Amino acid sequence: MFLKKFKEFLDNYKKKDPASRSYLEILTCYPGLHAIFFHKISNFFWKLNLKLIARMISHISRFLTGIEIHPAVKIGKNIFIDHGMGVVIGETTIIGDNVSIYQGVTLGGTKWEKKKRHPTINDNVIIGAGAKVLGPISVGKNSKIGANSVVTRNVPSNTTVIGIPARVIDNPSGDGSGI
Repeated sequence: MFLKKFKEFLDNYKKKDPASRSYLEILTCYPGLHAIFFHKISNFFWKLNLKLIARMISHISRFLTGIEIHPAVKIGKNIFIDHGMGVVIGETTIIGDNVSIYQGVTLGGTKWEKKKRHPTINDNVIIGAGAKVLGPISVGKNSKIGANSVVTRNVPSNTTVIGIPARVIDNPSGDGSGI
């Protein structure tokens, strides 16, 4: 079971990065993959209420990969972090399946309260380089966030947003701008 899931994870990286040449290269040279591996370990300790150990593992991961993922973050299957340097994913973030995140992305909070304060990213979302998705908002399934966009409001499913502040440029379903 574990090997099948791991192979699926590697296949996802191979499929989404045309520059990849082999599984060995992906295993040894892809910091996004390494950050997810460390996150799974730190998340395990977080769930056991061994918070300090979890945070230490997360800190080591950030040092080694340049990608910061809080141990409490909930991540679905087949996440893809490409050129991940500078990616920051805050504590109450929830990430669905088949999400792609590029370098310099922040999934951050906007308040100091100890409640849901980071975004929920639904399945099949692409978040472009440098984008900032801030607050307890939701990004709908199959949506795209353009590079360097700043998103502070809900994004409906099947929608493309760009800009500062983010605005809708494509919403085939016409279910409202949400921005």
